[in-house]
Amino acid sequence: MIPYPILIFTFVVFTTFGCSDNALNEVREDFEKFYNEYQVTGTFVLYDLKENRYTLYNQKLYSKPVVPASTFKICNSLIALETKVVKDEHFELPWDGIERFVPSWDKDHNLQSAFKNSVVWYYQEVARRIGEESMKKWLVKTGYGNADISGGIDLFWLSGGLRISPEQQIDFLKRLYQFDLPFSPRSIEIVKKIMVEKTTPRYTLRGKTGWSTQGDEDIGWYIGFVENRNNVYFFVNCIQSRNPDDSSFARARKDIVFRIFHELEVLDLEPDM
Repeated sequence: MIPYPILIFTFVVFTTFGCSDNALNEVREDFEKFYNEYQVTGTFVLYDLKENRYTLYNQKLYSKPVVPASTFKICNSLIALETKVVKDEHFELPWDGIERFVPSWDKDHNLQSAFKNSVVWYYQEVARRIGEESMKKWLVKTGYGNADISGGIDLFWLSGGLRISPEQQIDFLKRLYQFDLPFSPRSIEIVKKIMVEKTTPRYTLRGKTGWSTQGDEDIGWYIGFVENRNNVYFFVNCIQSRNPDDSSFARARKDIVFRIFHELEVLDLEPDM
C-alpha cells in the first residue's frame, strides 16, 4: 500500500472516537479545504481494513445522527430480499404513470435499476409491502441507526424519524462487507452487486448517495467501499448546508471523497460516473 503523505497539518493520535479500541486513528482537519470549496460543512471517515486505520475529518459531526435519505436503500434492499418482498435484483415494479422531477424514474424499474437511479417511488412501494411491523423488527435486529420508523412507512427515512450517524454508517458498511449483518449471504451478495458503481482492472467501487432535508439544513451523503486486490477502503462523507446551490451540493457529495482519496494516495478514483 502507498503510505499516507505526511502534511504539516496532519497529526496522528490513538483515540477511539467510536472506533475499535485497537485501531490507529488519524485526524485530518486540513480536509476542511475541500468542504470550504463547496461552501458546505461536513464530516468524512475512511477505514482502511488492512491497516485497521480510521482517517477522520471533523469529529464533532462524526457522531451526529441525521436523516439517512437514499443511503437507506442499502438496508431497505436487504430487508426486502430477506422478507421475500423482492425476489432478486430483477424484480420489477411497473411505473404508476406519475411524472416526477427525475425523468429516469418515469418508467418500470427493477431492484438493480431502482438502486442505480435512486428511484424513490420504487423503494416506497417496497417499504409498504414490507410493512411497519416487519420493517421495525428488522431495523432493530440490524442495529440500523435509531430504528425509528415514525413519519410514515414510505417516508420515515426521507422526512420521518429515522436517524443515523456517519459513525454508524461506517460500522454498517463494514458489517455488510464482512457478512456480519442478520441477513442471508444471498441477500448480502445481491445488495453488494447492485451497489457496484464502477469496475476497473485495479478496483471495484460500491456506493450510494443520498440527499434530503432536516429542519433548515440539506443533508447529503456518499457512502460505500472500494476493493482492490490487496485491500478494502470504507468511506462515509456527510455534508450539510443551510443554503445550498443544488448542482454544487450534489457534486460535493462525491467530489470530496474522490479528492480525499487522491490526496491520501489510496486510489485515484474518477468522478465521471
